[in-house]
Amino acid sequence: MKIIIAGAYAIGTYLAQLLSRNNYDITLMDSAEENLEKLGRDYDLLTMLASPTSIKALREAGAGAADLFIAVTPNENENITACALARQLGAKKTVAKVDTYEYVLDDNPQLFKQLGISSIIYPEMLAAKDIINGLKMSWVRQRWDVHDGALVMLGIKLRHGCEILDKPLREISGPDDPFHIVAIKRGMETIIPGGNDELKLHDLAYFMTTKNYIPYIRKIVGKEKYVDVKNVMVMGGGTTAVRVVNTMPEYMNTKIIEKSEQRCEDLNDLFEKENALVINGDGRDMSLLIEEGIRNTQAFVALTDNTETNILACLSAKRMGVRKTVAMVENIDYVSMAESLDIGTIVNKKVIAASHIYQMMLDANVHNVKFLMTAKADIAEFVPVQGSKITQKPVKDLNIPRGMTIGGIVRNNEGFLVSGNTQIEAGDSVVVFCHNVDMKKVERLFN
Repeated sequence: MKIIIAGAYAIGTYLAQLLSRNNYDITLMDSAEENLEKLGRDYDLLTMLASPTSIKALREAGAGAADLFIAVTPNENENITACALARQLGAKKTVAKVDTYEYVLDDNPQLFKQLGISSIIYPEMLAAKDIINGLKMSWVRQRWDVHDGALVMLGIKLRHGCEILDKPLREISGPDDPFHIVAIKRGMETIIPGGNDELKLHDLAYFMTTKNYIPYIRKIVGKEKYVDVKNVMVMGGGTTAVRVVNTMPEYMNTKIIEKSEQRCEDLNDLFEKENALVINGDGRDMSLLIEEGIRNTQAFVALTDNTETNILACLSAKRMGVRKTVAMVENIDYVSMAESLDIGTIVNKKVIAASHIYQMMLDANVHNVKFLMTAKADIAEFVPVQGSKITQKPVKDLNIPRGMTIGGIVRNNEGFLVSGNTQIEAGDSVVVFCHNVDMKKVERLFN
């Protein structure tokens, strides 16, 4: 597969690093030489010093033969123009990063398709959805829904009070039990578990279940005393914060702390939510947080542009009794540290955007792909075609690649967990969890 990435910035460099491991033919374009130097040395890809809106440069990069052209420069107009040109030159699919919320509303994405842009991504909106999902369930680190919750994946930190610790999974998660453990993050290690593996204290366990059994999962992991989130404090009033507040459920009351007085005035005009209060101040000021009622706050969300500030602010909030903390960690190097400090939910816009783009590279009918940053794994929803390999034998007889597990299926809008005797059918939505697996190998099972 030939892929051209325009823009060696946060999303572009992360994508290039991720995809170079899978032996794709990758060209990374940028008009700044310093952005390309390190990547060209350290990864198996071709770098090209050129503007992505130059027709000559696009031809030289091979846009006419590209399977996927991705424009993720900081300039949305440049991204739109580059994609439109690449498509006219013959690129099969194009993706443009945009910064204007209006572009993703209603039927507006259809207008971009008429311009030759297959998909537009607005990272702030994607990040906001992840944050809201985390706030709706204070006791869950991550939540991922398939078909409006017909199947649900829950990432849960296991603490004292969990009933299912130190027992073989075959005893607690058999064919008749309402959940499967699809992965375990233990320290720096990600485990795709078998029947003899056990859950340990402080593991981050990934449960696959159906929506009606979520209360049961909450009980067995000892999280029933966690209160629902009603009061939220947000530090930082950037674009992501605006999207979070405007998509927050009505029952949540929100206070936004922003250092810039001018930005505070702007936020009062941007927020659509009536019970959102903007406060001019520094979110690292403990006396201010106490004065604004942090001890009666169930969730603290740190969304400044500074990763270190967000991590430290969440640590302070936890020490002051806040159960649910969310930190935007844009520096990938800090993700492991934030996880080890037990920060809570970690959000990275470039990883979320990369997951969305990665989905477009797969030929099988893939409806959803999510990269689980803390577990360094992918979870995806595949739909097998008639006659595909995965429909020809029961699950136990399939030659599933090492590092892949099937979490469940959705058939006729009803979710089911999978056992060894399950026979997958064409048209099912099949949820797979993959760690250190080339997704192309997984894809071949469904084609």
